[in-house]
Formats: sequence, C-alpha cells, structure tokens
Amino acid sequence: MRDSKGFTLIELLIVVAIILIIAAIAIPNYLNARLRANESAAVGALRTLNTAQVTYNSTYPTVGYSSSLLSLGDGGTSTNCGGTTLPSSTNACLIDSGLELGTRSGYNFNVSGVTGSPASTYQFIAGPAQPGYSGNRYFCSFADAVIRDSLTTITTCNNTIAPQQ
Repeated sequence: MRDSKGFTLIELLIVVAIILIIAAIAIPNYLNARLRANESAAVGALRTLNTAQVTYNSTYPTVGYSSSLLSLGDGGTSTNCGGTTLPSSTNACLIDSGLELGTRSGYNFNVSGVTGSPASTYQFIAGPAQPGYSGNRYFCSFADAVIRDSLTTITTCNNTIAPQQ
C-alpha cells in the first residue's frame, strides 16, 4: 500500500458538493434580505423627506413646500452646505446630496403634485430602480406623512393607496 498524502478526488468532490448545497440555500436568503433592506431604506428616506418638507415649509412660508429635491438639499453643488453660503429656499441643506439627486439604496425618489402659491401640497413617490432586483414594493407619502405602499407602480399618492403595514 502506498503512503497517501492529500485528499482523494472523491473527497474533494464531496466537499465541493456540500459547498454548492449550502450556497444554493444561502444565496436566495441573501437576495431576499437585500430586498427587504432596500425597502426599509426607502421608507426611512421618505420619512426624512417628509420631515425636510415640513421644515422647509416652516422656514420659507412664502414659498410653501419645495417643488424639487435639489432645493431641499444643497441645490446641486457640494459647496453650499457646511461652507460659507447660508441656506436659502434654493439650497435649504435639509437632506444629503445622495437623496437630493433622487436615488438611494436601489430606489428612485421624486417629488410631484406641488401646487398653490405658497405651495400647500406635495407628494413623494419612491420606486425600485430595478423592480424585482432592488425592491418589490413602491412607496409614497404626501402632506399627512403616512408612508403608503403598493406592489404596482404608483403614479399619484392619495388616500386610495393603503398605508404601510
């Protein structure tokens, strides 16, 4: 009998098969966890946006609610907030630069329905950038600050969309 050093081919194949079985179980769970994390981040971002709108409306009552995400942030320039420039109605410095560009954690955000002078209504709509991959649900909120969700695309946020459970 020969002195054996190392593993046989059968032993290596068994180890590889076990690793593949574990990966087949773990990968779908990881992807599902990532979807849930992106959806939770979208809900958190909508809460931040609602708070920013209320603050903006209180700070600039002659303008009302902001009609763009850029004006809630630094106005599209990274030098306005924290620098020598004071916040204004065009760069209120209430949200971070990532969110003011309308994207965060696989979701796209936009503000619409801003009407009146001063603006007295608004709605935020958040949808997955890649439905089924970055998220499954669509979210929205308006001046009542209730987060609402749907499995179908949201075009207008109103009381007909059920609040998030």
